[in-house]
Amino acid sequence: MPAMNEPKLIAGNANRTLANAIARRMSMHRGMSVSLVDARVERFNDQEIFVEVYENVRGEDMFIIQPTSNPANDNLMELLIIADALRRSSADRITAVIPYFGYARQDRRTKARTPISAKLVANLLTEAGIERILTLDLHAAQIQGFFDIPVDNLYAAPIFALDVEHNFRGRLQDVTVVSPDVGGVARARELAKRIGCALAIVDKRREKPGEIAEMTVIGEVQGKTCIIVDDICDTAGTLCKAAEVLIENGATEVHSYITHGVLSGPAVERITKSVMKSLVITDSIEPTEAVRAAPNIRIVPTAPMFAQAILNIWNGTSVSSLFETDTLWPIYEGMYSR
Repeated sequence: MPAMNEPKLIAGNANRTLANAIARRMSMHRGMSVSLVDARVERFNDQEIFVEVYENVRGEDMFIIQPTSNPANDNLMELLIIADALRRSSADRITAVIPYFGYARQDRRTKARTPISAKLVANLLTEAGIERILTLDLHAAQIQGFFDIPVDNLYAAPIFALDVEHNFRGRLQDVTVVSPDVGGVARARELAKRIGCALAIVDKRREKPGEIAEMTVIGEVQGKTCIIVDDICDTAGTLCKAAEVLIENGATEVHSYITHGVLSGPAVERITKSVMKSLVITDSIEPTEAVRAAPNIRIVPTAPMFAQAILNIWNGTSVSSLFETDTLWPIYEGMYSR
């Protein structure tokens, strides 16, 4: 049966812009005003985090909107402390909406005597009283199995498919989707299938960590418009190098679609100077001023999808329906024509 109480949103400081956008979209979907719960998330002089919730949340269905992006440890602690505050305030159910799940790249032991930090974070979230996770494009799908609570992992591919169909209308037959490494083939194949395009792979060989010795293109890219697809762009070194290799192999132009724009260090400068015509990212991570000012970086919103997913969780309907482009398109029809 659908819940009787209205869903309530609360947010930390990691991405207030996205949290407010989700609230606005939910207001549109519900036909009534939805706003963030009044609370303060502050720091003492020694940087201890303090949370105070000003509204009554007893018996409420609470959704905490907080990506664990840079600074990852601060934002993770904010999420844990907000959850603890809500649990001690007798909230009925606590769902963590984590658009970017930090520590996801540490999902296995790559060497002896190293941690599996993603599992540790899963344990911390569960022990804090969180009963459900809603996230976007987990770096490794098996992280869902680290939790003993429900995990809803949304995908950016349906949004990217709408964006590609809209911006490359009339020339999709010349588009090739490219995976920047062998590990991302499944993700690239999914987008290629959605838009009906060919698939290619950039296979890279490393001499040592952080240094790429050689890149080889597997597939036909001669005379093609190449779209590189990946889940995370950090320093953009591999991405920019892959774009160069594709141009050297005859691609006419290169675009990239990346879910999480971490974009640390020299990333923005590299992208601005690269041969890529455009980089499309989502707003799962709060973009910096440098990212917003970059002429070849474009941001697509995730608030419509997250707002609908929150409402589906609240009223007990399917979240997986949002995996389909045709289901998601009505939510984004103000942005994309078909």
